[in-house]
Amino acid sequence: MKAGIVGLPNVGKSTLFNCLSNAKAQSANFPFCTIEPNIGVVNVPDPRINKLEELVKPERVQMATVDIVDIAGLVKGASKGEGLGNQFLGNIRECNAIIHVLRCFDNDNIVHVDGNVNPIRDKETIDIELQLKDLETIEKRLEKVKRAAKTGNKEAQTEEALLNRIREALLQAKSARTIIPQSNDEEVLMEGFQLITAKPVLYVCNVDESSAVNGNKYVDQVRELVKDEEAEVIILSVGAEADITELESYEERQVFLEDMGLTEPGASVLIRAAYKLLKQQTYFTAGVKEVRAWTINIGATAPQAAGVIHTDFEKGFIRAEVISYEDYVQYGSEAKAKEAGKFKVEGKEYIVKDGDVMHFRFNV
Repeated sequence: MKAGIVGLPNVGKSTLFNCLSNAKAQSANFPFCTIEPNIGVVNVPDPRINKLEELVKPERVQMATVDIVDIAGLVKGASKGEGLGNQFLGNIRECNAIIHVLRCFDNDNIVHVDGNVNPIRDKETIDIELQLKDLETIEKRLEKVKRAAKTGNKEAQTEEALLNRIREALLQAKSARTIIPQSNDEEVLMEGFQLITAKPVLYVCNVDESSAVNGNKYVDQVRELVKDEEAEVIILSVGAEADITELESYEERQVFLEDMGLTEPGASVLIRAAYKLLKQQTYFTAGVKEVRAWTINIGATAPQAAGVIHTDFEKGFIRAEVISYEDYVQYGSEAKAKEAGKFKVEGKEYIVKDGDVMHFRFNV
């Protein structure tokens, strides 16, 4: 599962990507310095794994990860191939969620492709390009499905009706994610269309350091604009985050954060938000060899969770032994949680909860 960072050129995407991952995307004061999408595998900050490490004292610790893709800046006309439009749009299509970076700071030394800072206009530029690309996809699909629908094919008629609803929304400059599937069939169809504007989105307002805590007038404008989208808005001073990552010690980074009025780096907040946006959650395995966070889809069953470790675990699943994270921490160890009756044995139907500490029994 991948989240792609998008935005106009020079809004801070590559600098943000560098903060999030160990990869070093080229960051320069001109458009198109990132041509191939850079992919960073980023640890998901989770204080729960630190607590489990403290209690279990394992030989090693493995955190959950999320893939972040740095996609080169889109420009007006990208849907028609302007700039490197087609390639960039293809890169976005391959992602599962979108992190949309908006420039919300003034700085005469950093060129804005449209001449001045206006996050509302910038958002609309990107939205329109993505919507136009989706409209192209929908209209091609409609051409094919109309013939089958006319013959009385029920599946084709269902698809045609959904395509027309999406087309109408796109023509009104609304994204495909505003269309709610009315049935399981529509849900499957919607997924198959692979529309860019159907992907979940969160907005990152890139602000100056003094606005990192409370935002500024630009952030207020963005919040007002997206209030009906049910999308999260995160305030981040990307320049300051870049300075923090350059500091050697944890203590130095903490002092820097305190001076800014923050308790943790904004990058940590963003990574967790991206993980949630991708509808991911975590369960743990905890033993003396390793304490590990495993990533599963929200709603995964115990056998599906076991399959993340190894496919044989899912094939031969017998049962899951589960202690909730809260109980594990309260009693201080697996043995004491068991003594207190907080150890549960669950079968194939069990839906794993975020933070469960699990062991699996299987037989292949």
